[in-house]
Formats: sequence, C-alpha cells, structure tokens
Amino acid sequence: MPANVKSQQTNTLQTDGLKIENSQIKGSQDVNPERTEEELWKQYRKTRDPAIRESFIKQYAPLVKYVAGKVSVGMPNNVEFDDLVGYGVFGLIDAIDKYDPDRNIKFKTYAVTRIRGAIFDELRLIDFVPRSVRQKTREIELTISGLEAQLGRTATDQEIANAMGMDESEYMKTIQKISGTSIISLNDLWYSGDDNDKVSIVDSIESPSSLNPDVVVVNEEIRRVIVEAINELPDKEKKILVLYYYEDLTLKDIGRVLQVTESRVSQLHTKAVLHLRSKLTNIRKGIV
Repeated sequence: MPANVKSQQTNTLQTDGLKIENSQIKGSQDVNPERTEEELWKQYRKTRDPAIRESFIKQYAPLVKYVAGKVSVGMPNNVEFDDLVGYGVFGLIDAIDKYDPDRNIKFKTYAVTRIRGAIFDELRLIDFVPRSVRQKTREIELTISGLEAQLGRTATDQEIANAMGMDESEYMKTIQKISGTSIISLNDLWYSGDDNDKVSIVDSIESPSSLNPDVVVVNEEIRRVIVEAINELPDKEKKILVLYYYEDLTLKDIGRVLQVTESRVSQLHTKAVLHLRSKLTNIRKGIV
C-alpha cells in the first residue's frame, strides 16, 4: 500500500493510524489530542462533522488505490485504473458513513469490502464484459451447479469438461479466457432472496451484543454455509480465496507463495469463484 504522506502541519492530532489536522476541524477545538481513533469514530457517528469525514477520506484514500490495483489485475484494456479508483472512492465514502465502531470489525477490513463492492457494482453497470464471455461463464456455472447437485460433492475439471462436451485442456483455456472478467467478491456471494436482496459477508460479521436474536441466527447460518462451501473446495483454490480475500495479497504475491504463475493463480481463483457461486446457489435453492 502506498505510504501516507506525512503532514507538514505542526498542529496535528495523531491517533492509531489516523492523523487529523486540528486546523481542519472547524468548530471542534475541544477535541482531546489523546483521543483514540475509536473515540473519533464515535464522535463522527454522533456529530457527522464534515471536517472529520474529510480527514477520514484523505487518510484512507491510499486504501482505495490499493484495492483498485488488486481489482485491475487481469481486467481488459478498456478498463482504466483511474476509473476503478473513482468507483472505489464512492465505496470509501459509503464505508465512512455506515461504519459502526461498536461492531467488532476494524475500519480497514470493513472499508476494503465496501470499496471492492463499489468497484464491482460500477463494472456491472457499464457491462464491459463481452456477451459471449458472459454467456460462457453462465454456462459453466449452470453446469457446475447441476453436476454438484447430482454428485453431492465438488465436481472435478474433467467431469465439468465432459458435461460441457469438451476435453479438459479446452475447458482450462475457457477458464483462462474468462478469468479476467470474473468480477465477484466475497461481499456479494450470498443472496438472501432474489438477486436484488443481497447480504454481504461483512454485514454478517457483527458483535452479537448489537443484534437481536433472530438476526444472530440468520447471520450465523450464512457464515456456516460460506465456511462449509469454502472448505469443500480443492486445497489450492481454498488457499487462494483465503490469501486474496482475507490476507489481502495480490495475485502476484499469491503466485510467489504457491510457487505458480500469476496467470495460474487467476485461473484457480476463477475456478474457485465459479464453484463457490454454484454451491451457494444450490444451497439457496434448497437442492443440497
């Protein structure tokens, strides 16, 4: 992640990973320099001070570029990095406005999910994926979904290829072709009803004390299903999801860890996403 530029102001409030210049906080002269970041978040939740909000945006702006850089890997040439950053800024602002310090989630973790989700939402809206690629992706998803519902386990590459009337090498080439267009993240894998009723994973990870019993039960079930689906993936695909979404490594970094090429990581990531999406679709439909 890019290093934060050090402030040239001498009158600066230093908190845990956050700097806010006192001169920026109009009407907030009573801010105690000893306040923690958590206390500042609580102050913002209470007052909605625009100066504090702007300071949070500036502080976490490098996080937007970091996430955009990860998302840009494998994207078609017509997708500009600066556009991804612009989309991500909306996600950061959304994260700042919705973040609740009483939940047991660090802001950075919460923000990464919101930023990535905002970028993916915009990419879907502009529909940059060629129709033929989108149709092939859907065809593979339906094939995997049908096979795994029938087999009761994760389908192998050979089984999927056979069901699609192609050999395994042709299937792997197809996976490689669509790998750059697999715009999906763990924040929108689960749908609680129709396609417009999404439940993000980050929204299911809340402090039990902040939720009523019914919500706790629903969220625990979502978490259980996600974990179960991930655990049924082949070992390498499982590792890639963990390293990419939870450890926040780039595809290149994951390649170094697993000692495979970046394109191979991209291919395995796509396979993992397709299997996981199919598994969750079947569970939602009550097939498995």
